[in-house]
Formats: sequence, structure tokens, C-alpha cells
Amino acid sequence: MPNPFKDSIANEDDFTITWELVPGRGARETNQEEIFEHAEEASKHDLVDAISLTDNPSGNPAISAEYLGMKLKEMGLEPLVHFTAKDKSRNEMESFLYSLEREKVHNLLLMTGDFPSEGYDGKSKPVFDIDSTHMIEMVQEMNAGLEYKDSFGRPQEIKETHFFPGAVVSPFKQTEAEVMTQYYKLEKKANAGAKFIITQLGFDARKFHELKQYVDEGGIDVPLIGNVYVLSYGAGRAMNRGDIPGCVVTDDLVDQLSEDKNADDRGHGAYLTRAAKMYAFLKGMGYDGVHIGGHGMSYNDVEYVVDKGEEFLPEWKELVTEFDYPMEDGFYVYERDGSTGLNSSTRSELSPRPRKGFVNMTFRLMHNQLFEPDGLFFKPMQLFLRAIDGTFLEERFQSLERIIKTITNDCQECGDCALTELAYICPMSQCPKNQRNGPCGGSRDGMCEVYPDKQCIYVRSYDRLKEYGDQEQLQEWIPAHDWELNHTSSWLNYWLGRDHASQKVGIELYKPDEN
Repeated sequence: MPNPFKDSIANEDDFTITWELVPGRGARETNQEEIFEHAEEASKHDLVDAISLTDNPSGNPAISAEYLGMKLKEMGLEPLVHFTAKDKSRNEMESFLYSLEREKVHNLLLMTGDFPSEGYDGKSKPVFDIDSTHMIEMVQEMNAGLEYKDSFGRPQEIKETHFFPGAVVSPFKQTEAEVMTQYYKLEKKANAGAKFIITQLGFDARKFHELKQYVDEGGIDVPLIGNVYVLSYGAGRAMNRGDIPGCVVTDDLVDQLSEDKNADDRGHGAYLTRAAKMYAFLKGMGYDGVHIGGHGMSYNDVEYVVDKGEEFLPEWKELVTEFDYPMEDGFYVYERDGSTGLNSSTRSELSPRPRKGFVNMTFRLMHNQLFEPDGLFFKPMQLFLRAIDGTFLEERFQSLERIIKTITNDCQECGDCALTELAYICPMSQCPKNQRNGPCGGSRDGMCEVYPDKQCIYVRSYDRLKEYGDQEQLQEWIPAHDWELNHTSSWLNYWLGRDHASQKVGIELYKPDEN
């Protein structure tokens, strides 16, 4: 069935343009009415390929992006619905997706989402049942015809859906660990079936160039859409403070915005011109499109950015120097090219490996001897657990495991452990978004979005794995948590072949009735 947004991305001669609109709280407030007014104006022209609709931005409640997508579809517009994990379980996601399919709303931007903020009578409970890589995989399985078994164990199949899923990446990170784990997760998203990638918000031309180089060098076959934000002084200050997760605005850029706002138009013309220049260098670099956003934008503003951007296009290389806003001591994958202000083809040297810490060495030694199938104690432990499985001793053993893992990792007893894959750091107890396949986009200077006084667990995991040169282990995909195993012993589940980790190393499922 026709999908202009999908067709635009597939057409190598086309430069895709999306316009982001941000819903607010309420059903008939001014913000909601403006969205429909802007959409109606866009529908009179052929410039915008999709209207992008955010999902509870900054974790605040808002009218649903899914509903708005359906209404815009009725108006003859192509919506791009932001679909996040913060408020929905996997079952709820499936329910929403069936509704979208029925209304022929197929373009999805699948994301982790901002941590929930204030809501009715206090802060909302976060969900984060599955991460963005799992969401992409789920959508792809639905597109192929989702297979399942009903309550009687009979095989069933849902009719094929027609979703066009995309994802997000943030090259605008400061530390080596943050940058590399963002790119590792990008590869997982592409492998899971993401059909396009939109960048997070930033203003460093060299970082945009880095992402394009990384994708091309790695043979990651996924179109890139650059985020072009019409940045005002007020929004810039908020992003500079870290009030809006994942958005990077440096002190130097805030100073420039402060000068801009002294103009007669309060900086509006300068803000639009800056966005137009970003349009030009992104198209010049070889991006496949732009994602235009900004507070209070009109359709005429979008048109100006595109038209002026096309005017700037022949001189895009000269514009790069105007977007030299690096983070302090920020890491780049490639060395700087002094002649262009962008990147050379030479990879930057990684920082020296950290010294092997005692805790990491201890865990690694214990793991190798206990959990690896060729380890000294693997077989005796497996035989012992087979003997106590289903007996009163199983509960005693689980209590021992609970004590040990609570002390070392604040264990949540998920029963489907990912500790060994993340350098003995638990994503279920130590990541507030329960990310099993890499970081969200909200970290700042290596610190967690939700708990700024704590390092992101993927920064810690990367550094621990790097001690042994194993940091690329974080490129390995980890399945979603199996809630059927919740509050069971992860050690029994591993040694008896019941969880995802045992299946990865080839441990056969133990079936007591067959022995």
C-alpha cells in the first residue's frame, strides 16, 4: 500500500523532509489545535514527506501520538509516530500497533523514551519492558505474520502488518565509552531491521560527519536523517543545563544565541538561517534527509529552512566551520582533518586499557571456572543442580543465590540474568530503564540521565570489558527479559538450559521427566 515517506527514503534522488510537532497535555488545548492547523497547512504543499509526532516528550503526559497519527492520516497526511517503551508493556505495544495497522499508520520511530516525569498525583511509574532493539524485532515479526500459541497450545498466526520502523542514534556524546556503545547499539538496531535512522539533537558538524563515516565504513545499510532544530535562546539554555535529555548545546553556542536574540526580530531570522545551513551541510555530506523541529515553528519557517538550505548547498563545505561546537574533551572516532574542519579517514586511538581491577578479575575467574561449559566446576555444579531441581533444597539454594547477588548487584531476581554479558553489571537493578542492549540516548558526560550522580552502566561495562580488550562484546544482542522466569533462580535456569544465556552457549534444556 502507498507510503510516501517510505517511498521518499527509498528514492536515492529524493531528499526526505520530516517536520516534528510536539503534542501537549490535554484534549482541546491550544497546542493540540495548532498541531492540526500546522498539519493542514503542510497538506496544501508537497514539501514535507511526513509529520513527526512525539510521544509524551520529556516524560510528561500528552495527547497520544498514536491518536494524532490516525487523525492526520484521515487528513491525507503521512504521519511518523514516535513509539516509545517508557509507558507501555510489550502487550500494550502490540495492542497499539494493531490499532495503527488498521488505520494504515505505518511509519514508526521506535525509541526507549525519556524517563517518566510528573503526571497525575505525582511521578509516573516507568515501564521499559523491552528496549528499542526488541521493539524493532517485534515489529519486523509482526510484518512477517506474528506466530504464537493460544491458551490451548494451538499454533496461530496474525496477518502481516506493514510497518516501516526507524530508530534514533546520538553521536553527540562526550566519552569514548558513550560514543562507542551508541554505535554498537546502532548496529543492533540496523541488524534488527530498522529502515532509517534519525540523529539526536546536536550542533557539531564533525559529529554528524562521524556518524556518516561510521555507517559507510561499517557497511551498515541504513538511510540517515539528520536532526535540524531551529534553536532559540530559551530552548538552548534548557538543553545546555541538561533539562532535555540527550540534547547537546555547548556554552559557546548559548553565547552565540544570546547575541542573536538582541536583534530586532529577537533572533528568529538568525535561528532559521542557522537551521538552513545545517540542512545544507547535511545534504552535502550525503545524508538522506532532514528532521526539522523547533518550538513554535510555522509551516512558513519550515519552507524557509528548506529553500534557504538549498541556496546554501553549493557552499556547504565553507559552512562547516560555523558548527564547530565540540564538547569539552569529547571523543571522536576519527581524527580531525584540519583542511576541512571535519574528520579524516584515520581512526582515533582509543584510550589506554584500564588496569585490571580486583573485583573484575575475581568475577571473571569465578565465571570462567563455574559458568563456562569447559570450566573446572561447570559439570559438578550442573549435576548438583539437576539433583536438587524441584526439591526443597532448590528454595534453599535460591536463598543463597539471592544473598550473594543482592550484595554484589542488588539482584532483582529476574531469573533471566544478563550479568555475564555486561561485565557483571546488572541492567535490571542498576539501569533505571532496564536497557539490555546498550545505552539510551539520555546520558550526559558519561553519567546516567535519571541519576546524574551515577555513571551510565554501559560506560562502566565498556571500561570493564576494555580491561581485557573485549569491549566489542557489547555488540552482541541480548533477548528481552522472559518474565515467566521472574523470581526463579537464574543459576538453576542457566545450568539447566532454561534462560537465554544458557542457550547462547549451547547448554541443552534439562527435562527431569526424561531422566
